[in-house]
Amino acid sequence: MRFNPEASWGGNAGLGIARDALEEVKKKHPEISYADLYTYAGVVAIEEAGGPVIPFRLGRTDCEDGSTSPPDGRLPGADCGSSAKTTQHVRDVFYRMGFNDREIVALLGAHALGRCHTDASGYWGPWTFAENTMSNEYFRLLVEERWSLKNTHEGKPWDGPDQYEDSTGQLMMLPSDMVLIKDPEFRKIVEIYAKDEDEFFKDFASAFSKLLELGVSFL
Repeated sequence: MRFNPEASWGGNAGLGIARDALEEVKKKHPEISYADLYTYAGVVAIEEAGGPVIPFRLGRTDCEDGSTSPPDGRLPGADCGSSAKTTQHVRDVFYRMGFNDREIVALLGAHALGRCHTDASGYWGPWTFAENTMSNEYFRLLVEERWSLKNTHEGKPWDGPDQYEDSTGQLMMLPSDMVLIKDPEFRKIVEIYAKDEDEFFKDFASAFSKLLELGVSFL
């Protein structure tokens, strides 16, 4: 992720800001690998935002350059043209990495944090009203709000990619978020997390730790 081509992938747009900030930490602690630093930063961010404690181990090694980068297009996409195709795409991506439906839904719960920026992804807006707080609000909004396709933005016709907005027009959901309530199996899990934040936190901590250790051979 430090080098091209991966650093310039559309799915990583905007991460240069985070890399630049973490470079200052790296200068103070040169003994830590970039891979450990970047993943640990995610762990700390989640905990500082009120989320669960994430099990974490050091031991990731860095690549010398971008020559061993995997091919682009392996990250989850926001929209594959239809609900059925997007649902299958989400499952295909996460199943390939060894995650089940419950872990998929838990990981997508990270959308409780942050927002989309049109200059990075083409999409606009936060998923929740408290975008700097980790909670189960994302799931509660999915099941409690009425979501419709966004047609306007700041008084003008919306010309960006398809996204959904709540009744206030302040929040957004991607097509890949909406499949979580359209697919019956995903929806069952969403409804559990919407009612039980502790259950969501427990499952998220386990799934996120698993994600951070994929392909890592710890000494």
